[in-house]
Amino acid sequence: MDKLGKMRMYVTVADTGSFTAAAQLLGSTTAQASRAVSDLETHLRSRLLNRSTRRVALTEAGARYLEQCREILDRVDIAEAQAGDAKALPKGVLRLHAPSAFGQYYVIPALAKYCEKYPDVRVDLTLSQYAPDILEGGFDVSLHVTHSPLPDSAMVAAQLCSVPTVLCAAPSYLVNTGSPETVADLRMHSCLQLLTSFFASDKWVFSSERGTEVFHVPPAKLRVSSAEALAIALREGMGIAPLPLLTALSFLRSGELVRVMPTYELQSSTVYALYASREYLDAKIATWITFLRDHIAASLLAGQSATKVAPLKGMDDPCSG
Repeated sequence: MDKLGKMRMYVTVADTGSFTAAAQLLGSTTAQASRAVSDLETHLRSRLLNRSTRRVALTEAGARYLEQCREILDRVDIAEAQAGDAKALPKGVLRLHAPSAFGQYYVIPALAKYCEKYPDVRVDLTLSQYAPDILEGGFDVSLHVTHSPLPDSAMVAAQLCSVPTVLCAAPSYLVNTGSPETVADLRMHSCLQLLTSFFASDKWVFSSERGTEVFHVPPAKLRVSSAEALAIALREGMGIAPLPLLTALSFLRSGELVRVMPTYELQSSTVYALYASREYLDAKIATWITFLRDHIAASLLAGQSATKVAPLKGMDDPCSG
């Protein structure tokens, strides 16, 4: 029996006035109850109880120790209850990382609704293009958007959704140059490049009824590491480029950009939520991942009619199992 167990036994013996009654309440034996109190007395080098054949009585030292034991056990019970609530009830600080543009346009709007639903959760959000070390940085969840499989790691990777990529340009650009209709036509256009970890900038892979075609991008007049910045360059009429649909939607809805070659599909990206472990998953982490997945899916579906993007594949609950 550990020290806390012995303290609990001691408190129960003092409350009931009997080793036998205390043992019955705690599912133990009279001998084990007696040994637990004796062990505490040996450790403390102080007598806690005076024993007779009929009853036990607290010594002065025993009374002082009993008060301290009650306080310690109460704190332990409260801590265990709070830890148990973390599994059942979303509360406390949720520490998140997300890529900058993705975070601004999709994570923050989702957080506004999430915090309204779960008012006991507070959020620390870090926006950065660089993937952090989750454990070293103290993050609960880190979001990644990539076109290739994630490297092996000890982290759990929940796949939230697949995000289409769309080829875009400004109406003003197309008025001056005409709109390409085939992959070969792109050679006659100013093709800008997106330099991110989730899209191959040097070649664009298209799929259509005619199969797969690869367009090798010539040296571009602009290469940029931010999808949001690239969208603004396209809006200014600098050329044609692929954008993640998450970034392109607001520009497509406003008419500042239009989709080019809508009968072709570009390589999609995948959004992952990385976290430390599925075991005893904190409720705020589980509910946030599921909430964000549903929010992204709803946002993308809302824009599909305008962009003529094929419906997204549904995802199972990433926190199940």
